[in-house]
Amino acid sequence: MSLWLTRIVPDRRSREARRDGTNAVDLHHRVMSLFPDDVADTTARQDLGVLFRTETASDGGHRILLQSSLPPDLNRLPPDYGPGTTKSLAPLLDAVRPGLAVRYRIAANPIRKPGRTTRELYNLSAVVPLRGAAADGWWTRQAENAGLQVTTLHSTPLDAARGARRSDQRPIKHDRVLFEGTAVITDADRLRSRLSDGIGKGKAYGCGLLSIAPHRGDQ
Repeated sequence: MSLWLTRIVPDRRSREARRDGTNAVDLHHRVMSLFPDDVADTTARQDLGVLFRTETASDGGHRILLQSSLPPDLNRLPPDYGPGTTKSLAPLLDAVRPGLAVRYRIAANPIRKPGRTTRELYNLSAVVPLRGAAADGWWTRQAENAGLQVTTLHSTPLDAARGARRSDQRPIKHDRVLFEGTAVITDADRLRSRLSDGIGKGKAYGCGLLSIAPHRGDQ
């Protein structure tokens, strides 16, 4: 398994960078533009293992974290977009083992899909965003399925990922929650798989990228 992590720091003076920062669909297309054109549009994200999320930087701006199975071509960014760097995640993946304590972070789309009877009884939509304790419970279960035993958890609601499909202008909206904390690895192979595949819905629009790093108790 080969994974690469790219950090891009958009320049707030760039019109295109500012636009991407407010539109999840535009950012999706920007990210995918960094890879070869000969990958089928319908399977490109999965074939290239592309996952990303945006994070607020210390100066109030934001940065883009992009993970992929192929290094992106940062020369495809507009000249004034902002700097980026890419590194291999091979050392991290090689270090993954059962019993290792890690710090984790993921901006995810915690949802529930109630059955028809429940929807009709409580007048619910087909997809219900989860918040608070329900969202925390969702993440704990997802973490366990990913080979992690959560030891600490802090969750923060984020702005929804929004935009409109370019093909038909259908609106896109994925509610997001940032989950951070510490965990212990219980299944190394399963964790590597989830790191590569991502977790939950909305992966094309900035959700589901799980990041880990070794944790020392005094940090």
